[in-house]
Amino acid sequence: MINMQDKTLTCRDCGQEFTFTASEQEFFAQKGFTNEPGRCPDCRAARKTGRPVGGFNGRRDREMFPATCARCGKSTQVPFQPRQDRPVYCSECYTAQRPSGGYERRPSAGSRSGSRW
Repeated sequence: MINMQDKTLTCRDCGQEFTFTASEQEFFAQKGFTNEPGRCPDCRAARKTGRPVGGFNGRRDREMFPATCARCGKSTQVPFQPRQDRPVYCSECYTAQRPSGGYERRPSAGSRSGSRW
């Protein structure tokens, strides 16, 4: 193993110098990262928190559209543009009309009948 020493780097965002420690360098090497960090820890944190939340970690603010529930007639809001040819349900009616809570149960591998794979 190479004996690494702390390095002083300059942040590309704020221009301040920061230390890229030997332990951070080892961590980067273990993860296979080939580039040194270009931002100081404060700018990295600000950049992360400034990003919109989405994907698997959260939800973005969505545009909501007014609708009338096709089952109970209650006014509601939905995250899509309603169409005249498709029914729209409030959350209570949508949950009630879905079979088994919306998820089909599939037989487990051990309960298959007839054939073996």
